[in-house]
Amino acid sequence: MPVNPMNRREFVQKSAVTGAVAAVAGTAAVTPAEAADRHPKPTPKPKPKKTWSFSILGTTDLHSHVFNWDYYTNAAPVDSKGNTYGIARIATLVKNLRAEKGEGRVLLVDAGDIIQGTSLASYYASVDPITGTDGKRGPKHPMAIAMNEMRYDAAALGNHEFNYGIEVVRTFEKQCHFPLLGANALDAKTLKPAFEPYTVKHIKVPGAPDIKVGILGLTNPGIALWDKDNVSGKMTFTGLVEQAKKYVPRLRALGCDVVFLTDHSGLDGSTSWGDELPYVENASNLVAEQVPGIDAILVGHTHVEVPSYTVKNEETGKDVVLSEPYCYGYRLSVFDFELELERGCWKITGTTATTLNSNTVAEDKRITELLTADHELVVKYVNTAIGTCTEAMSTAEACWKDVPAIDFIHQVQMDAVKSGLSTADAALPLISVAACFSRTATIPAGDVTIRDVAGLYIYENTLYGKKLTGAQLKDYLEFAAKYYHQVPAGTKVDTATLTNANSFWDYMYDTAAGVDYEIDIAAAEGSRIKNLTYNGTAVADDQVFVVAVNNYRANGGSGYPHIAAAETAYSSTNQVRDLMIAYATAKGSIDPTAFAATNWKLTQAGTAVF
Repeated sequence: MPVNPMNRREFVQKSAVTGAVAAVAGTAAVTPAEAADRHPKPTPKPKPKKTWSFSILGTTDLHSHVFNWDYYTNAAPVDSKGNTYGIARIATLVKNLRAEKGEGRVLLVDAGDIIQGTSLASYYASVDPITGTDGKRGPKHPMAIAMNEMRYDAAALGNHEFNYGIEVVRTFEKQCHFPLLGANALDAKTLKPAFEPYTVKHIKVPGAPDIKVGILGLTNPGIALWDKDNVSGKMTFTGLVEQAKKYVPRLRALGCDVVFLTDHSGLDGSTSWGDELPYVENASNLVAEQVPGIDAILVGHTHVEVPSYTVKNEETGKDVVLSEPYCYGYRLSVFDFELELERGCWKITGTTATTLNSNTVAEDKRITELLTADHELVVKYVNTAIGTCTEAMSTAEACWKDVPAIDFIHQVQMDAVKSGLSTADAALPLISVAACFSRTATIPAGDVTIRDVAGLYIYENTLYGKKLTGAQLKDYLEFAAKYYHQVPAGTKVDTATLTNANSFWDYMYDTAAGVDYEIDIAAAEGSRIKNLTYNGTAVADDQVFVVAVNNYRANGGSGYPHIAAAETAYSSTNQVRDLMIAYATAKGSIDPTAFAATNWKLTQAGTAVF
């Protein structure tokens, strides 16, 4: 039977339905990938990396300067540039920075030389020692009190920490709430660190791992020379580079994100002791250059201000940032670190350093409250009269003229050595060598106090008697004479530019008493000593002298020839300063006419300069 054909309306309606179904079916068949291609979603933005910052604040060479006070002049120091010093002012800077940056983002570190340098330091080492007397416990050191209150995190050992012996520094260590670090201060028997080599601090970061900061402490190898009497056979001191190579990898292995060094060593690679030791004195730049893995170094020892100094490590090519604040609490170094969290590990993205001036703030009230009684006790002590002086003595011209003030030191040294010589050595000619430690020291006419003598002899040196031949003595004096710049005959001598040639500082320049000689500043170095005589007779090369000399020089300090290896005829644990005080006390009166003598002078080709 034939099928009836559809009419036009039925055909159109059926075609429309069929097309709609096909369209729906076609849509359902599109794959997710095809759909994504037709309607792409926006690319999500990368999640920002976690960043954090923190700071390490640094002091060095505080030398027991608690307040802005000079115990030798009995007054606040006068500075034409308005500088001030003292840890009490540093405490205010630290407090301000913690408030600004956040308590948990600040560490505080020192680079050594804490417990020596002022009358306050001497008082708590010798007069009322922190080690105690007669079985009684000693007082707490004012610097320990201040630094604990300020919440120091670590301090490196300085060379002057050992001036009073190991027992004193050990007692100070026990009084501190932070570690004294010295990775290269080794026990002489075991060759293991005698003090903690490092400490690890944690910077807390909300929602992220702690930032681990390894702080490595290094001290000065020169301690082996300068305080030989105190450390020989007990401790030994290796080089900074050598020990840093050992401990920096260890800190990295412990997971430290930042490795920070605090070291009592300058940054110019120089050495003052010649070939007496196989290690460099001022090695901070060498450590940065030769030891990979270090981020920054707090520098000490040289009493200069270097706000920021960058050294490129020769192995990694990475920049290491160094900073040295000026001594006594004049300045505070500030290291700022920027970090970024990368795959669960913190990476440093930026390091900067600068210094802040303590004269911009007042002394911290809490430190003042804690230490005023100690300070006033020392002020009273140093102002104690011990005798009189018949006429004023000054060191203002001591660096180019033979003056009675330095002759006073010579006389005391020779008296002390003479009293302790054997019969055979007492028959030898006795002389003395000594330096001018301060150009502003005075012994007034009239009453003389402890502080007057302390201002003339500011170091804790003890005394030796060493034997030198006439030839060796001349070498010694020639070495001293390089202190002067060469000034040709006929040229006017300007005292403002005459001294400190060859970076030879005042404390390094010895004059001699007991022999007569001239220093020809017109001559070349090495041939300046002229007319060296003893009792009017030319000194013979093989003539043997006993030389009164302080322990610093006797053990090789400043690199003088012959003296360190010379035979010892006398040694004492008494400090030269105490011997001077005892001299004044015993005699009741200091009379310069009893010891003052012009036995050396500067000349130009035989013509006296002054």
